[in-house]
Amino acid sequence: MGFLEKWYNTILPGCWTMSFTKWNFFMTIFGALSFFFDIGIDLWITFKYFQQGHPVFGLLTIFFVLVSTLIIQAFSYTWFKDDNQGDSFCKLKGILFLHIFLLGAFVRYMHVIKYGFQVSYDPQKKNCAETKKRAVDAMTDLSMLKCFKTYLENAPQLILQIYILMEHERITIFQYASILVSVTSIAWSTVDYQMSLRKSLPGKKGISVGAPMFSYVFYKWFTLTSWIVSIVFLLNCSVNLFTGLVVVLGLSGFFWACKEQTNFCRTQRMEFLYRTVVGIILVFTFFNIKGSRTLVPITIYYVVRTLATSGILALCFYLRPIFINTLVFVILSIAVVVALGLGIISLILYYACFHPSLRLLGQNMEDTVDGPICTIGRPRIEQFIMP
Repeated sequence: MGFLEKWYNTILPGCWTMSFTKWNFFMTIFGALSFFFDIGIDLWITFKYFQQGHPVFGLLTIFFVLVSTLIIQAFSYTWFKDDNQGDSFCKLKGILFLHIFLLGAFVRYMHVIKYGFQVSYDPQKKNCAETKKRAVDAMTDLSMLKCFKTYLENAPQLILQIYILMEHERITIFQYASILVSVTSIAWSTVDYQMSLRKSLPGKKGISVGAPMFSYVFYKWFTLTSWIVSIVFLLNCSVNLFTGLVVVLGLSGFFWACKEQTNFCRTQRMEFLYRTVVGIILVFTFFNIKGSRTLVPITIYYVVRTLATSGILALCFYLRPIFINTLVFVILSIAVVVALGLGIISLILYYACFHPSLRLLGQNMEDTVDGPICTIGRPRIEQFIMP
């Protein structure tokens, strides 16, 4: 056993059992507060756009928020309905009423806080396996919805904000910092979802804190940074080319989900919506959409990503020769190339050295990347997309 493996096994032990810690409880409360703060920020940004004479930007912000919110309500209520089929009609009607008024995310936070408090502080229920399972499952459902929000709302808003900054051709150090914080938030949301999901799945080893977690964070952070800035470059050059690229990538992701025959939802309409959301997410980052072997898909994905990034930079030289002479383009184009390279290195490092399945010695894992193939009879959590 080499030094790296010894260090991994002794210093960074994985989590084999489902657990909901006090840290999870406090972070859920923090997340709930952040949820309301985020709503306020969205309203403030929209107001500023209209005030500054940019109604298109304001309407786009409203559109991203509204679409994301409606989709989250649809999935949240559907999951409540699926999980509580034995409950009274009045209870489900009350839950539906709250979702109609766009309070689905709030209800989800309250459920996690409720079960989390019982697990963390209620002496009668803290050792109850069923309560722990409910807390972990509720946290995973919430993480899934937050992941949807990240790529349906936050990522498009970030693209819009960077585009506006580039149009002014002057970006201050504080605005660079703001962009980095936003990308970090998106990347961390993905990592948080991945960790919550693996924690909730029996037989899945969690991502250990330390080198495994940081290599995964860096993989997502660098690749997302590179790609988001790249497609903003394309948007700056041509709105039509940007729209065409996003549509092609989104449809490719949708048809891949159809080819894989995902069975996440019980109805065809919700499954269609789910595959559409998957297509949008795949525009930004790679997800294992059905828990199957991903070596070939992830390789193809990032080869295409590298070619697309190179093509976008080349188009900038051809379509916007004036833009490439600006300091903003020089700094960000260097960042794009460096970030993409570091992201791919982090990706290889994570899957080659730190992926949890590498520690499952003696088990016949169908997928050395993200897990066994899902089947129709499995619970919803076992059919979540995996980053």
